[in-house]
Amino acid sequence: MFQLFIDTDTDFTPEIAKEYGYKLISMPYSLNDKDVYPYVDFKQYDYASYYNELRNGVIPKTFALSPQKYIEHFEPVLKEGKDILYVHFSSAMSGTFNAMNLAWKELKQKYPERQLCTVDTKGVSICSYNIAIEVAKMAKRGDSMQDILAWAEKEVDKFAVYFYADDLKFFARSGRVSGLSAVMGGILGIRPIININTNGVMNSISKAKGRRGALRAVMQYVSDLQDDIKNYYVVIGHADAYELAVELENKLKESYGKDLKTIITVVNPTIGAHCGPDTVGVCFHAKHR
Repeated sequence: MFQLFIDTDTDFTPEIAKEYGYKLISMPYSLNDKDVYPYVDFKQYDYASYYNELRNGVIPKTFALSPQKYIEHFEPVLKEGKDILYVHFSSAMSGTFNAMNLAWKELKQKYPERQLCTVDTKGVSICSYNIAIEVAKMAKRGDSMQDILAWAEKEVDKFAVYFYADDLKFFARSGRVSGLSAVMGGILGIRPIININTNGVMNSISKAKGRRGALRAVMQYVSDLQDDIKNYYVVIGHADAYELAVELENKLKESYGKDLKTIITVVNPTIGAHCGPDTVGVCFHAKHR
């Protein structure tokens, strides 16, 4: 037997985690010099207030979990005699997984018969969300952990994510996107189109003028790359830009049919600290990233 784990950087809430059979790990951030653990320090994510603070000049910081936090999450499950399958955000984006490895080294001495296996989604937010749904479906129908890992080896790189950043100062500060010119973009109203590559790293790959120009560019990437799109979910994420997310959803359904399976979700606060407010993006099954 194994237990699924996931983290809040995937946009999963406690309710969604419970629906799909996951235990949820809270990934922290610091806002106004106060450390915050999502769904531990608050029950409901007041994303409108959070992103308004960012619009007013507050820039949050993110930080890694300690090994002890991972132990607190994992050990109760190991005591039950279960293995762990952790579906997590890109290991290339954070040092938190070094802490996880240290925690597992300690736990393995106490529970040598147990296993920790991971699915690195090589993404964050909507990319990880989409992959996590597919993993949960496999676990529910009784597939083994090895079956799921074999599926992930082939399929993770076929979940493409494309989004635009509305205010480049957030990415410029974090340094998490290559090929980004924050000052020029802000002056000209240019929105960079960003994807996450097969190394799990964000890249600025093109530019568009204005929000709706950025949405058109994102739609073109979906058109060029989509593969068997209707047999998977299309997950649309927004950072307090719900109307634009709905507009993107409507355009996708106009192109691929009203029966296209779509989910609209809010970008979690930890990732929102890097992308900033009014970001909109989509994750879909593709020929490649």
